[in-house]
Amino acid sequence: METYNENTAKPLLEKLKDWEFHNNGIEKKFVFKNFNRALGFIVQVGLLAEKANHHPELYNVYNKVNIRLSTHDANGLTDKDFNLAQAIEGVL
Repeated sequence: METYNENTAKPLLEKLKDWEFHNNGIEKKFVFKNFNRALGFIVQVGLLAEKANHHPELYNVYNKVNIRLSTHDANGLTDKDFNLAQAIEGVL
């Protein structure tokens, strides 16, 4: 499985709003109106992730959700991460 580094990931990141390369993965911070909206978003992301059999790191504090995507079995960033990021963007 091919992995991306910061330079090779740039063209793909340009297609994803506010996602950033960090430590061999991509990350984005989301802010919602309240906890209920944040939690609803997390549930939707969880369903997408389960369907793709690719599970993100999710962090939630009240109305804030941070998502980190990295393919652990490849020890880096892969197409699976970019595909899931695109699907997550579709939830918004």
